[in-house]
Amino acid sequence: MKKKMLGVLLSMAMTTVLLAGCGGGSDSASSEPAAEDTASGTEEEALDEDAKAEREVLPGGGSNIIYIITPSNSNPFFKTESDTAAAKAKELGYDVKASSHDDDATKQMELFESAIADKAAAIICDNAGADATIEAVQKAAEAGIPTFLIDREINQEGVAISQIVANNYQGAKAIAEKWVEDMGEEGKYAELLGKESDTNAGVRSSAFHEVIDQYDTLECVATQTANWEQTEGYEKTETILQSNPEITGIICGNDTMAVGAAEACVAAGRTDIKIIGVDGSDEAAALIRDGKMTGTALQQCALIAEMAVEQADQYLKEGTTGLVEKQLVDCVAITADNVDKLQTFVYTE
Repeated sequence: MKKKMLGVLLSMAMTTVLLAGCGGGSDSASSEPAAEDTASGTEEEALDEDAKAEREVLPGGGSNIIYIITPSNSNPFFKTESDTAAAKAKELGYDVKASSHDDDATKQMELFESAIADKAAAIICDNAGADATIEAVQKAAEAGIPTFLIDREINQEGVAISQIVANNYQGAKAIAEKWVEDMGEEGKYAELLGKESDTNAGVRSSAFHEVIDQYDTLECVATQTANWEQTEGYEKTETILQSNPEITGIICGNDTMAVGAAEACVAAGRTDIKIIGVDGSDEAAALIRDGKMTGTALQQCALIAEMAVEQADQYLKEGTTGLVEKQLVDCVAITADNVDKLQTFVYTE
């Protein structure tokens, strides 16, 4: 195995996010979100923990409505989490209002304000920005309405009741290991990055590179941001293939970009290129079965959405979820070996 001797650097990499492994910028997001903060024993952190413990219980706005706010449901990942959350809320006896913010923080704020005006019992949200969302969640809290975040974190604790996210770091590392094997541990490759405002983009890229950068025989020759979008993934891959025809691999921050990349590779007659994504979509699964993608890391978004609604219900009834605010749900590495166990973001053993 052609590994570099990088024991010390790998240890350092665990706490560093390298948003673009070849030629891009950096992101300040943590490379491995923790289920709960590690105590350092400082007086300031102790005070912060005391403040959280004494936080007033949010009773809900008074209605029986749970608001579900996600990115566009044209993306099957977000449609799955919205539909699953809605079904669970109805099962538990709530009315539901589901809307999309389309990754627009201004529109998201308007939807939060609508929830406040409707005196919503709680809000389930896959947010429109790690920083931009803090104000909206705080505004809901001031109105007595608890927010339960799914899929994407925000850059502040103590305003949302729960932040339930896929273990992107673990999942991206797991599928990167499969990709390295499929690449034969050598070759030139490109990377498609997600939205820089989304913490997950940096986390996944960092995890990819922690695995890949162990090999001095793997070289990243192009990095492009495709903003999580399939069309951009296709267009950016077209450009990369024209400039770098020698590549034999592409790593993608999500499945939507990976599907666009795979389509561009097929159109160019390049079925030899090894492609990975993160999400676990049906579209990616089909390409894995056809040999046009190496694999994906399944984010269990249906499970996460159900967890959020169940925690909202418990919180409204008991004043607590009984759990830490930040919660990680492990991903599943999906390849040709186990892809038949995956359907609609649900993995069945």
